[in-house]
Amino acid sequence: MPNIFEVKKKVRKFNKKINVSADKSLSIRWVLFASLANGKSKSYNLLKSEDVLASINIIRKLGIKVIFKKNYCTIFGKGIDGYKIKKNLILDAKNSGTLGRLILGSLVNYKEKIKLIGDKSLSKRDFKRVTDPLSKFGVYFKLHKGKNLPLHIKGTRNPMPITYFENKGSAQCKSSIILAGLRTQGTTLIKAKKSRNHTELMCKYLKLPINISIKKNYDLIKVRKAKIIKPLNYKIPSDISSATFFIVLTALSKNSSLTIKNVNINSSRIGVIKILKKMGIKILFKNKKEYKGEMIADIFVCSAKKIKPINCPTNLNSGAIDEFLAIFLVASKASGVSFFRNLSELNQKESPRLVWGSKLLNQMGIKNIMTKDSIKIFGNPELEINKKITIKNYLKDHRVFMVSVISALSFGGHWKIHDKDSINTSFPSFLDTIKVLQK
Repeated sequence: MPNIFEVKKKVRKFNKKINVSADKSLSIRWVLFASLANGKSKSYNLLKSEDVLASINIIRKLGIKVIFKKNYCTIFGKGIDGYKIKKNLILDAKNSGTLGRLILGSLVNYKEKIKLIGDKSLSKRDFKRVTDPLSKFGVYFKLHKGKNLPLHIKGTRNPMPITYFENKGSAQCKSSIILAGLRTQGTTLIKAKKSRNHTELMCKYLKLPINISIKKNYDLIKVRKAKIIKPLNYKIPSDISSATFFIVLTALSKNSSLTIKNVNINSSRIGVIKILKKMGIKILFKNKKEYKGEMIADIFVCSAKKIKPINCPTNLNSGAIDEFLAIFLVASKASGVSFFRNLSELNQKESPRLVWGSKLLNQMGIKNIMTKDSIKIFGNPELEINKKITIKNYLKDHRVFMVSVISALSFGGHWKIHDKDSINTSFPSFLDTIKVLQK
């Protein structure tokens, strides 16, 4: 059983300082922007995950030189129009929705036909949500079953600027449109529902022709043609999505505390922190600083004495979309009923995560009621698990694996969790970090 991870007992109390993996969203975006820059960009602490390696493999296939060593990565960009498209080119995004959707925005001005493929999980995800707006630039797409991978893209030498309302709160779709807009004569206008803003911040730091007006319920983004993108040297901070698993483990463990070093606390990513604080979890940001447009801090968290239920405000959803499985664990130990709604986007992830969240709670013995876009969780402050639980057939979703490990360490039981190699998607050192807390 080499690809199965077993947990047979809860974690003991701990008081530690740890580092978690580098930010996946920033790592992928840095690779793509560096490939479009005029000259050499260098990154330290680039995430060595399958998603990021897939990004590097794609830009190499597009004619970009990359040197990836143990401590740093160097990319030799050839400019915004510098990709070389070979005949019958196939690009493989593996498991990465961010890569698959963003790279399409970078290809709208190439007339050669290109095929984009992905793994079994990515091939089930909706790409029509990004090909629909990109087609308005004058780009041709052919998709499997009308919305899935594999797909073919054939761009145009003169993409036309568009006006688009992004109403799903998808940072991937918004970012893809921004990358396409940087190639058009004229102004592309995006009215975007609130979502992660890493692409906008990177564009602003690089002084690209982008203007952002922050409104109450949406952002208004204007993008014009970029002539030159400057090289970007970057030390990637740690990923708050990866940090969340250890924040939750600490909150659910007795007499424990934890400091997680140098984490990206971008305001569009800390919905999980706001939600957990509302539930009574003590979390502090220490040593805050700004780094190339992003906010960075050490995160301190300690054991929760009492967890409060929450009727979760929907305006926090987009800032916690990758963290809800872990949030559900906290709700399972709350002293009352928690309600989360407007979560249909969870089922657009690597697996149908809302469905998997409900399945996991059922196996743990936590009553819950799920609809197509909501879940009600009946917390049990005395929850202790004393049975065998097996987790498998979850499309190798890395976050399902990691939240299952945290569940086992928090509540006990004998867990067999299949497909432990799924962590290579985002957090290859996850189990090594777990061992640090078990010492």
